[in-house]
Amino acid sequence: MNNQDNLRQRLLQLDDSSYRAYKDIKGNYKFPDFTLIIDRVQGDPFASPSQIRVQLPHVVANFPSNLYQTRSREIALADYLTRQLDHAAMEVSSRRGTGNSGLIAITQIGQSVLERTSILIKDEFVEARLVVGLPARGRRISGYQAAEMLCEDIPKLVDKALKYQSLNHKQIQWQVETIEDADWLRQQLAQRGLVAFIANGSILPRRSGVDDRPLVEEAVAFQSPTQLQVEFNCPNRGLIKGMGIPVGVSLIVGGGYHGKSTLLRAIEVGVYNHIPGDGRELVVTNPAAFKIRAEDGRSIAGVDISPFINQLPQGRSTTNFSTPNASGSTSQAANIIEALEADAQLLLVDEDTAATNFMIRDRRMQQLIAKDKEPITPFIDKVRQLYTDYGVSTILVMGGSGDYFDVADNVIAMENFQPKDLTEKAQEIAQQYRIERTPEGGKHFGSITPRVPLAESIDPSRGKRDVKLKVRNVDQVVFGSEDIDLGAVEQIVEAGQLRAIASAIVYAKNQYINEHNTIPEILERVMGDLELLGLDILTSFPEGNLVKFRRFEFAAALNRLRTLKVR
Repeated sequence: MNNQDNLRQRLLQLDDSSYRAYKDIKGNYKFPDFTLIIDRVQGDPFASPSQIRVQLPHVVANFPSNLYQTRSREIALADYLTRQLDHAAMEVSSRRGTGNSGLIAITQIGQSVLERTSILIKDEFVEARLVVGLPARGRRISGYQAAEMLCEDIPKLVDKALKYQSLNHKQIQWQVETIEDADWLRQQLAQRGLVAFIANGSILPRRSGVDDRPLVEEAVAFQSPTQLQVEFNCPNRGLIKGMGIPVGVSLIVGGGYHGKSTLLRAIEVGVYNHIPGDGRELVVTNPAAFKIRAEDGRSIAGVDISPFINQLPQGRSTTNFSTPNASGSTSQAANIIEALEADAQLLLVDEDTAATNFMIRDRRMQQLIAKDKEPITPFIDKVRQLYTDYGVSTILVMGGSGDYFDVADNVIAMENFQPKDLTEKAQEIAQQYRIERTPEGGKHFGSITPRVPLAESIDPSRGKRDVKLKVRNVDQVVFGSEDIDLGAVEQIVEAGQLRAIASAIVYAKNQYINEHNTIPEILERVMGDLELLGLDILTSFPEGNLVKFRRFEFAAALNRLRTLKVR
C-alpha cells in the first residue's frame, strides 16, 4: 500500500499536467492515523467532485462501544459524526482554482436522523465518505494545492471530527440516547393501541416553509389534553407524558392558522427520528404511515380505483385504470390504493391538499345529482371501512366539513397550537344535527389487487449510457429519458433518499422485476436486501450520498414513472 508521502510526491509530480492525469492517484494510501481511499477521480474540474473514503481504526477513533452497540445507537452516532464533518469541512474547504477546485464536503443533511452511507461504523473502523474538488488552473493540475488538500486538510478533518477526544462527549451521549428513546417509543405504539405520540413540551412550528428548524420566538410548547394523555417510561430519559392518538379515524379540527396542518406535518415526519433540539425529537408515528393528497397531472398505471370511482363516461374501466394525466379525484384514489398495496397502516390527509369532490358529497348535492350520474364514492363513506375491513387508521385535518363527525373516533381541536379533546362535543353535535346523507359505495371497502410491473417498461438508459440517474432537489429524479416528479410525496426529506430510490428501481429491475413478482413482493425483497446488506448494494462502488428510504416512497417513485406498464 502507498503512504502519505507517496501521495504527496505523486501530486507534486503531476503539477501542471493535463487534468485527466489525476486518474493516476486512484487507490489506497496509509496515513499515520487512517487509510485514505480514492475511489473515483473526476475527469474535469467542472465535473462532479472526486469521491474519497477515510477509514479510522477504532483504536484511534476511540469511541466507547456503548455508543454504537445497537443499530439505533449506531445510526445516531453516524449522524452526529456526519454533522461534525460537515461543519469542519466548511471551515477547511476553500476555493483553490477553477470549477470545484478546493471543495471538501460530505452529504448535506437536514433535521432528521437517518441511515446514510456518509459515515459507516464497522467492526474494525469508522469510515467517512467525502467528495473533494481536485484543484486546477484552467484544465491543468494544481499539484501543490492538491497535496495540501489531501495530505494536510484531510488529516485535520480526521483529528477534528472523527476522534472521540476532540468531540463533545455529552452531546454525543445525548444524541444517542434521544434516538434510542424515539425508536423505543415508536415500537411501543402498536401494543398501546396508538398510531402516533406527541410528547408534552414539543415545539412543532417551523421557522418557514423552506427552513425546517424549530421556530424560536413565539413558539408554543405542545401540551396534551387530559383525556388523550398517555405516559411512557423511556430507557434513557425515564417518564415522559404526551398526547397519544388512538387507532381508528381521528380528526384534527380548528380555525385557520391555529396549528392543524402543523400538527399533521409533525405526525408525517414522525416516521423518522430527529436531532436533539429539533422540537420533534419525541414525536413518533407508526412507521407505516403515508401522506395522501390530490396530485393533478400524475400518471397512473393499471390501478384498481373501483372502491372510490365507478361508471366513468365512455365506459372506461376503473378496475384497471390508467391515465397519463390524472384529475384530483382519480389521483387521490390511486394514491390511496397504491399506499394500501404497499401495506400502509395509517393514512394522513389534509383537506387543504385534497380534492373536495373526493372528500365529501353532502345531502344537497346527492339530491341534485343522482348517484348513477356521479362516479365518485367520497372518502367519508370509505374511511370507516378502511379500518373495519383492513385495520388501516386515518388522521384527517378537517376544518370545513362537520359531516366527518359521524365517522370519527376522535376529534382533536387545535386552538393557538394547543390541542383539545372535543370528541364528546362533536358526537353530541352529530346526534343533534343529523345530516341524513345517504351512504355510498356499499358496505365494504372493496378489493386491493396487487399488480405485476413489466420490466421492459422500466428503462434507466439514455443515449450511450445504460444507466442515467440524476436528482434535482428533493422532488424530482431523472430516470433515463424520463423525469419522475415526486413533489407531492411529502415524506421524502433528503435528496439522498431520492438517489437511493432511483438506484433501487434499477436494482429491482435487475433482480426482481419479471413476469411474476407483484409490487408488494418486489418491495419486500428489495427492502429485505437493504436491511441485510446495506445501501452499498445499490451502487458499483461505495458512495457517501445515499440515504435509507421507506418502501412507500420507493413504490411512489415506481408508480410515477410515466413509462410504467403493469399486468
